[in-house]
Amino acid sequence: MLNHSSKIFVAGHRGMVGAAVIRRLRTLGYNNIVTRTHSELDLTRQAEVESFFATEKPDAVVLAAAKVGGIHANNTYPAEFIYQNLMMECNVIHSAYLQKVSKLLFLGSSCIYPRMAPQPIPENALLTGELEKTNEAYALAKISGLKMCDYYRRQYGCDFISAMPTNLYGPCDNYHPQNSHVIPALIRKFHEAKAQGKSEVEIWGTGKPLREFLYVDDLAEALVFLFENYSAEGHVNVGSGTDLSIAELAQTVKDVVGFTGALRFNPDMPDGTPRKIMDVSHINDLGWKAKTDLREGLTQAYAWALENGVL
Repeated sequence: MLNHSSKIFVAGHRGMVGAAVIRRLRTLGYNNIVTRTHSELDLTRQAEVESFFATEKPDAVVLAAAKVGGIHANNTYPAEFIYQNLMMECNVIHSAYLQKVSKLLFLGSSCIYPRMAPQPIPENALLTGELEKTNEAYALAKISGLKMCDYYRRQYGCDFISAMPTNLYGPCDNYHPQNSHVIPALIRKFHEAKAQGKSEVEIWGTGKPLREFLYVDDLAEALVFLFENYSAEGHVNVGSGTDLSIAELAQTVKDVVGFTGALRFNPDMPDGTPRKIMDVSHINDLGWKAKTDLREGLTQAYAWALENGVL
C-alpha cells in the first residue's frame, strides 16, 4: 500500500504533466519524490533504466515522460515518435515489474481512439476503427503502453493502471513555434501579433473541428485520485466533458491575450479529426470531475508563459 513516505518516481517531471503531478503530490503530503533529467537517465536505454530501478527501488511510478507534439511534429517525425515512446514505455514498465513496484500509472492520450469514434468517446471504443493518420505513430505507441499495463496486470498481478487524458494546456506547456499543440500555438500567435501590431492572425484549418481541453492541474488532481483509488484492468478517460470549435477557442484565446485584430482561417491546412471529446462518465462515477473553466485556465496559462519568458 502507498503512504506519504512511499518513494514515487515521476518520469517526465520537467514536462507539463509531470510538473503538475509533482505539485499535486506535494500538496497532498507526498514528499519522497524521485526525478531524473534526460541527461541523468535516458529512458530509451534499457540498461540505464534497469540500473536506476535496481538502485533507487521506487515504491510507485508515474510514467508521464513522452515525446509529444502537434499535427506538424507528428507528421514530420513519425519514426521518432513511435521509437522513443515505445522504448520509454517498455523499459519503465518492465523495470517496474522486475523491481516489484507497488503501483504504476501510465499516461496515454485521447489520440489512441479511432478517427471516427463515437462521440463522446467511451473507453471501449479502443481498437474499433482506423486511427487518425496525422498522429498514428504516437497513437500506436500509446496503445502499446496501456496494453502492456493490462497484460502485466493479467500475467504478473502488477498494479499497473492507465489514464487517457484529453487535450491539455497550462503551466510548463511547449510553446515551440512549429511543434506545439493548438493552445500554446494560438497563445504565441496572438501574443506576437499583438506585440507587432498586426491587423489579423491566420488560424490553420477551417475552425470547425470540435475539441475538448483540460487544464493540466485538473489532470494532476485526477491522476493522483486514480493513483490512490483505482486498481483495475482497462484505461480510464480523463477530460472536462465539454468541447468547443477551434474557431471558438481562437476567439477566447484572442480575448485573453488582448489581440484586437481579425481572425483568418486557412482551409488549405489540415483540420485533423472532425470532433474529439471523451466520455468521462467512468471517472465521474468514481468521484472526480474537472473544475477549471477554460477562460480561467487560459488566463493562468498565458500568465505563466509571460512570467517564465517563453513568449
